[in-house]
Amino acid sequence: MSERPLGFIGLGNMGGHMAANMQKNGTPLVVFDKAGTADRAPEGAAQAEFAGDVASKVETVFLCLPDGAVVHEVIGQILDSGSDLLRRVVDTSTIGIAAAEKGFQICQQAGIEYVDSPISGGVAGARDATLAVMYAGTQTTFDMLRPIYLGMAKNVFKVGERAGQGQAMKLLNNFLSGTAMAATSEAVAFGVGQGLDMKTMLDVLNVSTGQNTATKDKFPNRVLSESYDAGFLTRLFFKDISLYREAVTAAGAADPVSPAVAALWRQLNEKDPSSDFTRIYPFVRDRLYR
Repeated sequence: MSERPLGFIGLGNMGGHMAANMQKNGTPLVVFDKAGTADRAPEGAAQAEFAGDVASKVETVFLCLPDGAVVHEVIGQILDSGSDLLRRVVDTSTIGIAAAEKGFQICQQAGIEYVDSPISGGVAGARDATLAVMYAGTQTTFDMLRPIYLGMAKNVFKVGERAGQGQAMKLLNNFLSGTAMAATSEAVAFGVGQGLDMKTMLDVLNVSTGQNTATKDKFPNRVLSESYDAGFLTRLFFKDISLYREAVTAAGAADPVSPAVAALWRQLNEKDPSSDFTRIYPFVRDRLYR
């Protein structure tokens, strides 16, 4: 809980829930969203007129934005405000290692702290305040932010000291999540083709060695029902997989699996970028049995 107001910019599918939970937990907020603050602001939060207006009223601004270009644009608007009050920017977006390092450099030149702090857990996790936070920065700031994080997250981890390490953790997590979804889609489609019932397959998998996040969550809750409503777009998920591939290539790390996984997500993105990412299942199924 914080007595001082915090800023929050980006009130979309994830950020809107995160901000609402922070506000409910007793953290007063000043919020802004380019798509319409009045329609997206959590109840009780003060509404700013633009990004720089947020920075003029708080010491700490949280960001939850779609990509690195938008993050850098908003940081520029924040710094252009000339606020004497602002001390730090806490970036919960998934933007990749290079973009986080650039955000750090921009803020450092202005004497502002940049915190690389992506989150995981999807829209359901944001709504239910069960997110995982992957913080990279100083211990002092981590200790200060931890009670605030716990207003919107269940698990808070300090994964490193420098900007980019939080992104590395988030990208490898999303690569594994994407691999689980792709592989489970192929396996379940094969089983259906053999006359197996999907629910029965999931019941068996979830007490066997093949269990993963897709078999335990996405398939039972989003695919089996054919609702396909996890709330995360294919184009955003493919962005994360692409950022992982870029980071692996830049690091010269081993990559025997990720090219095939990225290729499959690229194909779905080219076909239907606005789809929910759980639609990877019918996409794979129809490729196997058309």
